[in-house]
Parts: sequence; C-alpha cells; structure tokens
Amino acid sequence: MHTIEAIGLTHHFSKEIPVLENIEMRVREGSIYGFLGPNGAGKTTTLRLMLGLLRKQGGEISIFGKPFEKHRTELLSNIGSLIESPTVYGHLTATENLTVWQKAYRCPKNRIPEALRLVGLHGTGIKKAHQFSLGMKQRLGIAAALLHQPSLLVLDEPTNGLDPGGIIEIREMLRNLNREEGVTILISSHLLPEIEKLATDVGIIHRGKMLFQGSLASLLLRQHQASRIAIETSDNAAALQLLAGNGLDPRIEAGCINLAAAEKPAIADINRKLVQHGLDVYRIATVEDDLETIFMNLTNQ
Repeated sequence: MHTIEAIGLTHHFSKEIPVLENIEMRVREGSIYGFLGPNGAGKTTTLRLMLGLLRKQGGEISIFGKPFEKHRTELLSNIGSLIESPTVYGHLTATENLTVWQKAYRCPKNRIPEALRLVGLHGTGIKKAHQFSLGMKQRLGIAAALLHQPSLLVLDEPTNGLDPGGIIEIREMLRNLNREEGVTILISSHLLPEIEKLATDVGIIHRGKMLFQGSLASLLLRQHQASRIAIETSDNAAALQLLAGNGLDPRIEAGCINLAAAEKPAIADINRKLVQHGLDVYRIATVEDDLETIFMNLTNQ
C-alpha cells in the first residue's frame, strides 16, 4: 500500500515558469522516502501541496488511500510535519514548548514526555529552548510533530545547517522512529550522501520534473551499471592502440585507460594481452561512480 500517491502534480507561481510539471510520487507504507533535488528544484512546493499549505492547481493527491481534498481534516490528524524551521519558544523549556502544541492537538499530556524520549530530549529539564543547539531545536520541532502519534512524518530539510554530529543524531532518531514506531517518513534534502545512509526509497526532482523514483537498491544498481575498469600501464598510449576495437572503446582519462565494466575472464584476457606485448601492468581496478556523481549526472542532463 502507498501512504502517499501523487499523480500529475502541476504548479505555477507565474504563467511563464512552471514550478512542478506532471510530478508522480508514490511513498510506500513503512518506508523512509528520500526526496532529493538541488535547492529550488521544487521539493518544498511539492510537500506544501501534499499538506494543503498551497492550493492545488493540477493533479491528484491521495494519502492513506483517500483523496486529500475530500478528507483533508481527517488525513491531517494523522500526519506530523516540519516544513523549514521549527517554531520554538526560546523562553520555554522543551516540556513547556510541547504543552503549547499538546493543547492545540488536544492529545493526552502523557504524550509530552514520550515525544521527548523519542527525540532524545527527555533529559533537558528546566533548560530553556534558547539555550538549545540548532540540532536540539530541530529535534524539538520533530517532537511537536510526533505529539499526536501520526503514521506519516513529513520533514523538509531537517538537517539543514547542522554540524556532522547533529546530522548523525537526526539520522539515528529518524531510523529508530521508522523501525520501532512504524512511522512512514518523507524527508526532503539536497544531501544525497546523507539520504543514502537513511532512505529505503528515493525520488530525484530537478527543475520541477521527477527524474528518478524507486528503491535505493535500484539506484545502487544504476551505480553498478555505471562502473568501469581503470588500467595503468608502462605505456598507456601503446596499450590504448592494442585495446582499441573489439567493442572495448578505451579512453585515456586522468592518467589511466578507462574501459566499460567487464566480467573477470575478460579482464584476465585484457591483462594477458597487454603483458604479451611487453607492457607492464601497474594497476587494474573496477571503479564505480558514487551516488553523488549519478545524482549530478541526472540533474545535469
């Protein structure tokens, strides 16, 4: 089952410039969906439409299998969200901050310590929020989004501006929420390496168009398919002439000969051929593009 399904989502802020063009998104129940794209790609606009913060201009949105427009109030009662910066009252403690939200959500008071425990802020005591680090403020915002025990959590760039320690804390917290509480998480980010460590599914958006959507495993497969062989010899120019043809299409890049990926027997044949023609082979290695390179290739097309 899909927790979120968006079909043909389109949005314009002006007639000349479309912000979103025919976006399709499917977020599996129980998944952590990483919504990736450069700044300005349309991520926040998409999330705002899904939460009813912008008026929908075209397309359909279903959440928990129900049309959003027809069941808006019911659906929002089961969604927690943090779009951009959290609302934090600096003169209040973490508990006092959540008391404000608890009254708005009309949920039991015993959810406050539980929500603070989930985000690792249960030990802050009488410390005021203005004394919190940026990461602690982000976690407090997520705690507020979790007060009413939502099944879906929507987060827009929750690690933006955090130091490496803060990023790790947020990542581990979200992983635990998903694994232990069964919360489906939709998280937008422009940081592919971080999403790679967290997400089960990925959508890549650029200039308002969805360029890729699927499991992280399928993106990793694309990474494997983009692999190549790098060969370094005593005479790369001579080696290039020897290997030309036979569908190998060798090229010299960064001081090495680069070939398309091949099976082990084929690599052994290449090595044998080079040695038989008097060339010393210093290195043969399989090189895979990292996911960040694949991301950049997709968004630069």
